[in-house]
Formats: sequence, C-alpha cells, structure tokens
Amino acid sequence: QVQLVESGGGLVQAGGSLRLSCAASGRTFSSWPVGWFRQAPGKEREFVAAIRWSGSSTYYADYADSVKGRFTISRDNAKNTVYLQMNSLKPEDTAVYYCAAGSSSARWREYNYWGQGTQVTVSS
Repeated sequence: QVQLVESGGGLVQAGGSLRLSCAASGRTFSSWPVGWFRQAPGKEREFVAAIRWSGSSTYYADYADSVKGRFTISRDNAKNTVYLQMNSLKPEDTAVYYCAAGSSSARWREYNYWGQGTQVTVSS
C-alpha cells in the first residue's frame, strides 16, 4: 500500500512558476512509475506528465503536448518524493493536480494509488 500526499499548489500570476511535490509513504517506491494528472471544473481528468524507471539508473519522462517545454517531472528517491516543476504558467493550467502511482500510462484509470490533489490557480 502506498499513500501519496501532494503539496505546493497555490495562486500564481500568468508567467509564474510553482513546484508541486508528491510525497509517498507506506513503502519505498523508487522503481514505481508515477504520473501527474489535472482536472479543471467541468472537464475530464487529463494527463500531465509521468516518470518511469528504465531498469538501470535512468528515468524516462513523458509529457502532455500542452505542457511540454514548460513543466518538468523529477524525483528524489532519498525523500520518496516526485516533483512537478511548472514554469511559464498559463490561466488554462488552472486545475486540481493529482499525483498517482502504479503506472506510467497517460490513462488515469490504469493507476492504482492517488493523492488527494492540490489546487493550482493561475490568474491572468
């Protein structure tokens, strides 16, 4: 069992930056794939980014086209934490952001474990 807790959300002006954290507890998950999703009011949950372990010392990252070049996913295994660095934020990035573990898929239904979400609001 893995418990995930997101933090780092908040209100920021367009063009600003935020760093979200996803802290895991319950077990070490350095080899687990982790994804970030977001959901805006009235919209479906959408994929943002995912990070997966290659089997050696390399991690691979995937991004939605809408955030490519602006967001960066990374992890600190010593802290059992995955991060989402968000730069050049736009009002359309406003959503509740969730981290999820157990898959590196872009399909949210393939993930087994979810955090409670953290609100990100970008003002214009």
